[in-house]
Amino acid sequence: MAWDFSTEPEFEEKLEWMRGFVRQEIEPLETLDLDYDTFRRISDPLKEQVRAQGLWAAHLPEELGGGGFGQVRLGLMHEILGRCIYAPSIFGNNAPDSGNSELLAEGGTEEQKERWMRPLLDGKIRSAFSMTEPGAGADPTLLATRAERDGDEWVINGHKWFTSNGSTADILIVMAVSNPDVHPYQGSSMFIVPVDTPGVEIVRDVPTMAEPNHITGQFGGHAEIIYHDVRIPFDHIVGGEAGQGQGFVLAQKRLGPGRIHHAMRWLGQGQRAFDMLCERSLSRYTHGSTLAEKQMVQDWIATSATEMQAARLLTLHAAWKMDQAGASKARVEIAMIKWWGAKVLYEVIDRAIQVHGSLGYTTDLPLESMYRHARAARIYDGPDEVHKVTIARQLLKGYEPHEVPSDHVPTRRAAAIEKFAEQLDVVALNS
Repeated sequence: MAWDFSTEPEFEEKLEWMRGFVRQEIEPLETLDLDYDTFRRISDPLKEQVRAQGLWAAHLPEELGGGGFGQVRLGLMHEILGRCIYAPSIFGNNAPDSGNSELLAEGGTEEQKERWMRPLLDGKIRSAFSMTEPGAGADPTLLATRAERDGDEWVINGHKWFTSNGSTADILIVMAVSNPDVHPYQGSSMFIVPVDTPGVEIVRDVPTMAEPNHITGQFGGHAEIIYHDVRIPFDHIVGGEAGQGQGFVLAQKRLGPGRIHHAMRWLGQGQRAFDMLCERSLSRYTHGSTLAEKQMVQDWIATSATEMQAARLLTLHAAWKMDQAGASKARVEIAMIKWWGAKVLYEVIDRAIQVHGSLGYTTDLPLESMYRHARAARIYDGPDEVHKVTIARQLLKGYEPHEVPSDHVPTRRAAAIEKFAEQLDVVALNS
């Protein structure tokens, strides 16, 4: 089947509207020091414009209030939204809410969808995904958080950290071991925990390289949380009775599309840095010519453009394959774009900073903030190394060991002589 990343002219019109809307209405918000309430006052009318365009929560099926666009269209949208950190939330598909709404759409009961997913889509509540633990990051089989059934309740005990938006969320989706006696891949489940449940202790938001001065309780933080004898009703397990042991399956269904969205957002950030790189190279005169005339800078421009286009095509191909065959059949492609996209983003921003010199290092340009945020891209949703292992393992399944290499010329020559023996004999007789 031929690859096809094309979309209808009508959708391209929507993308063009998004480009102008993000640039003119959303990017200016970056320059303001806004608290959450002020941001809501400004952004709520913008959200209504997005709804009027039919672009709100486009990651979900139409019957659930979304656009039902599929991964290729979403990828093209996210490349535009990635230019500005505020844009995804104004379009109703910001992490972790978008992934959690997909999780509930995929695995939740009808009651869970009505109670939590729809308010989440409407922006009436906020959510967080509580999976990572201090001792279980890249290897979730090491999860230590436990959920034990006690009559009609689950009792959760454990220690999580890097629960994004955990300190500002209304509900937490917690991954915990519900059956320690089976293989880790079959023993975990997802649970919906209202943040005001007794025993939920928000210890702090962990400051990061991207936000070293972050204060606990501000939107966008990464919370450290302790669950101490947290009791929730039995029906708070995602998927109800059938959800027990489905934690890993649900996590992969949640994380696969999320990685596509991340990779496309990184392209948007990378394109913005690339635009600044090119503008500066044409504007800055030094040592007898503009930077654009220096071969070193020309190399940066050519390399950046090529790497971004490779990342774009890799990502669209992964999105196309997900649309055609589902996320589970696109594991290799998703892993490829996750590590390659993160690498390209980081390096393009680095070159843009370098071409701006000391100005690029200051907060007078957004590059320094983009640079700090970009470093996390190689860690969250699985570090680069884990994705490379996934790629290698999956690809190696298509090969077999050979004591003598299958392309060994003397062996192939002997086989060819045997295969074409009659024709070779005729040639020998006639010579």
